[in-house]
Amino acid sequence: MELTDVKIRKSKPREKGYEVKGGRGLFLRVLPSGEKSWCIRYVFEGVSKRLAIGRYPDMTLAEARERNIEARKDIRQGIDPATKKREEEAARRASPTFGDLWQEFQDKELRDRPATAARKSMIKKNVLPAWNDRKISSITRRDAVLLLDEVRERAPVMSNRLLGLLTRMFSFAVERGTADTNPLIGMRRAPERARSRVLDDAEIKTFWFALDKPEVNLYIPTKLALKSVLLTAARPGEVSAMRWSEIDGDAWVIPKERSKNGEECRRPILPMFKAILDEVAVYSGDSPFVFKSSYMENRPINTSALAKGLLRYRTEIGITGEPYTPHDLRRSARTKFAELGIDDVTSEKLLGHKLSGVLGIYNRYGYDAEKQKALGLWEQRLQVILGLSAPASNVIRMTEVRHVQEK
Repeated sequence: MELTDVKIRKSKPREKGYEVKGGRGLFLRVLPSGEKSWCIRYVFEGVSKRLAIGRYPDMTLAEARERNIEARKDIRQGIDPATKKREEEAARRASPTFGDLWQEFQDKELRDRPATAARKSMIKKNVLPAWNDRKISSITRRDAVLLLDEVRERAPVMSNRLLGLLTRMFSFAVERGTADTNPLIGMRRAPERARSRVLDDAEIKTFWFALDKPEVNLYIPTKLALKSVLLTAARPGEVSAMRWSEIDGDAWVIPKERSKNGEECRRPILPMFKAILDEVAVYSGDSPFVFKSSYMENRPINTSALAKGLLRYRTEIGITGEPYTPHDLRRSARTKFAELGIDDVTSEKLLGHKLSGVLGIYNRYGYDAEKQKALGLWEQRLQVILGLSAPASNVIRMTEVRHVQEK
């Protein structure tokens, strides 16, 4: 059977490493750790050899096949691909390019860090087209200024994130002896205006029920993902990429590898969120993702689809005034937590934020019970906002829960 991207993604790690054949000597090596790498087998001057050519998904199937073809051409011309690779690596080490620095930075700094997809995307879209083949020694401060200016014109906040990432990269290059100086040190960030948009009760009710209107012709899992952001206060990216394997009984457990702060985050699954999961399961089918993409096999919906959906159907949804984003739904939930008397530590734990200072170092308590009560209060309050239940004088606030526990 021909090797495909789907087959590669379905090649799960086993107790021992194994190989998946790709044809004409190309194969994919799958390690117990889950790492996948491309290799080629060939015979040169009567000696069987094996050469590693790249890791998946950094090197795609198409790129691996092209490298294999190039290696076969070299062999026909009397060139050993392994020798050629060593010579090219020696040349790069002597005079590395930005592309070389980016690869080394990924290998040494980003491999085990959470939320690297956004960093990779920033570099791939904004930097590699201009700098990939540039020698690091030739990149000046002026080059960086012009590149960041171009990004800033269309995405001011992203330009600041990119500045921070590039500054780290060049500092890394200085530490590794790849560069003598960091040309970005001391560059100022562009001013940022912190968003403060919060939906009030009337807007929350309008938003919730408008998503069910036929004129809001969004893909249903996208609608359900938007509701889930408001319900759970999770990051839009955490929701859109949620996996069924992350559901542990009555809790949604985001592993540290997918968490922005590098720590596992547990959120209780209460009735309203459970109802959403039951509904979206019909559309997910056998996909590992809860909110399955409508057009890409075994992929989740794209986080940008949430923002684009709100923007595209802003008129049909009917919320006027300042535009709002999926992240504003998360901020709205956090604001409601405060109104309900939920303490800041529990709220920050629900948001997946790392506790700061000494508290973050010494307080390793999980707050599972507190998070359960807090989200219960929020679901009760949301049902009142939506008119699904009447306000009750016996609704217990979080401060009253703590008071009762202390007695």
